[in-house]
Amino acid sequence: MKKIFIASFTLATLWGMSITRAWVYPEHRDIFLLAIQNLSTDYRSTLDALWAEARIGYEFRLTESVIDATQTTMPTHLDYASFPAIGGDHSTSAKNMLDIILQSEWIMDVADITARLKIDLQNSTDRNMRVNALRNSDIRLQTSDPDYATRAGHNHVHFLLSLENASESREEYAYDCIKEGSQLNALGVYLWYHNLALKKMNKLSSQKLSQTERSALILAALADEGFGLHFLEDVFAAGHAAGTWGDASQQKGTHDFYNEHGLKTTTWSGKNIVLTGDAWMRDEDAEFAANVIRLSLEQLLDASRGKINVKLYDDELLKSEPEDFDISKNEFMPSQKYDNKFVEMLNPILYDTPIPGLIQGLGELPRFRAELGTFFGFSPSLRGAVINGGFGLNQKSLGVIGGLEGSIRFGLGLDGILNEASDGLVFLDVGWRQDGSSSVGIIAEQGTENYGALLSAIPGRSAFSARIRLPFYIIPGDLLIAAPIMLLLSPKDFSEMAVTAVNGGLIPWHLGMATPIGRFQIVLGREAAIYLFGRTKQRDALLVFDENGDLFICSYRSTQIEFPFLEYRPLRSFSTDQSSTLLVQLYGGVDIPHNIESLDPTYNRTPKLENVWYLGVRFVFDWRHYL
Repeated sequence: MKKIFIASFTLATLWGMSITRAWVYPEHRDIFLLAIQNLSTDYRSTLDALWAEARIGYEFRLTESVIDATQTTMPTHLDYASFPAIGGDHSTSAKNMLDIILQSEWIMDVADITARLKIDLQNSTDRNMRVNALRNSDIRLQTSDPDYATRAGHNHVHFLLSLENASESREEYAYDCIKEGSQLNALGVYLWYHNLALKKMNKLSSQKLSQTERSALILAALADEGFGLHFLEDVFAAGHAAGTWGDASQQKGTHDFYNEHGLKTTTWSGKNIVLTGDAWMRDEDAEFAANVIRLSLEQLLDASRGKINVKLYDDELLKSEPEDFDISKNEFMPSQKYDNKFVEMLNPILYDTPIPGLIQGLGELPRFRAELGTFFGFSPSLRGAVINGGFGLNQKSLGVIGGLEGSIRFGLGLDGILNEASDGLVFLDVGWRQDGSSSVGIIAEQGTENYGALLSAIPGRSAFSARIRLPFYIIPGDLLIAAPIMLLLSPKDFSEMAVTAVNGGLIPWHLGMATPIGRFQIVLGREAAIYLFGRTKQRDALLVFDENGDLFICSYRSTQIEFPFLEYRPLRSFSTDQSSTLLVQLYGGVDIPHNIESLDPTYNRTPKLENVWYLGVRFVFDWRHYL
């Protein structure tokens, strides 16, 4: 139980990983691509010239043109439009982002995977296809970028700060976002990086530098801006503007709901807009966000031409390389000096950003919960199985047997880590099962059916039951073995291992498949049940022939071990704290008899009983109440 708790606790810490992303990679890239395409000829010429200098020495990785609008699968180079897509989700600072872009090989795999995702999303004609496309992409990304799920998952850096009160002004809100010690947030991180990018471009326009120094400084400024723009793009995702307060379940549920179903809100300039979120971006979403991104980029280009000057304080050290403030290792905004001119420059950008939802209290946006966290529940089921005869040595005729089962369940819900195909469900349940008698008799003779259950190979009986479910990485139960060791030696590696397990394992064949008629999932090895028959005061009894043809009356106990291998979920309902699911589960198992005693004094021996193998189906009603 201690090992189960340790593994479950580690899985519980993964909830934040599923809600930190606002737009998926191709959406981030498309927004910035559109912003660059919408630049005036003058601005575009300036950007092209800067890019040409920045890529000196890195022609092997950076595209010749600042953007490649025709880029599709298997790209060989990365353009500037890729920077915000890589920032934040695949890197943790501007410096880290640039190192990954220029030096890693796996980032090209990421670019290929996400290009395929864009095609799949464009070809999706219904919600199920979209869910499956995200599932495939996330699993591939996790393989190429092992830190994908765990990066920046513990804070709210991708979210807007909630509004303190309805009368808070734009200036007051902006200050709250950037002041030292504020909760790390999307707008604050953008402004922090944008400010430094402008100062670097000011240095470029005001100082005489060698070509090597110019190239390094331009690349650093472009990296800072590109990384910061990831978070400016994030503020236009519905689930990231709705507010970050609430427990883990509320945060994830609210995020997912508004991203898919949209959020009507207002910009600081008073414009009414409807936002969507990750994997649900519409053309109008991209256009609206791109207009603001373009304004930020224009400020950077003006700074490079000396048209904008942001004050560099005497005690401020300006590096000629990308900034290394790590969003995954900090929870609060760092110190930085902003002059009045910079604050004034923010107004055109902030005008058309959405006003976030209020903090918890009067006027708050409706909250939604996800199936996340601890729960207790009740799980009745109807079951039937095909058996390979009975316990007797000569009982080989196939038969059927049915029963009813009821259990109480305690567990941890982790549905939707990375995507809806994830299944991090952990539970332990205990209950009671009542079986009817088998259809096959103790002998395969015509007429024995007239005796009903009296001559059944397996008479009606009852059992205590226990069932456990836990995802695994390679082999069933490996998280239980690995948890005590890896949590001490390498918690990060264990988190990555747990994420992979939740999303189908190292060989992702446990992924859920969404279809118009329900969700299918292979679950072999994730769940097991044990049934203890004959454990009451009155032991089970049966009639059985031995190998000599003698008829015995025996008492016995048996232990039945069961392994589900396929689930089908046609119906699912979830309210704020309760869920109910109809589940069809195919399973196989073995019934092992033991503690056999002869009740007939005629013979001084005990007959031998054989194992009974079976395949069956369970119709389960799974009700949970989340705590």
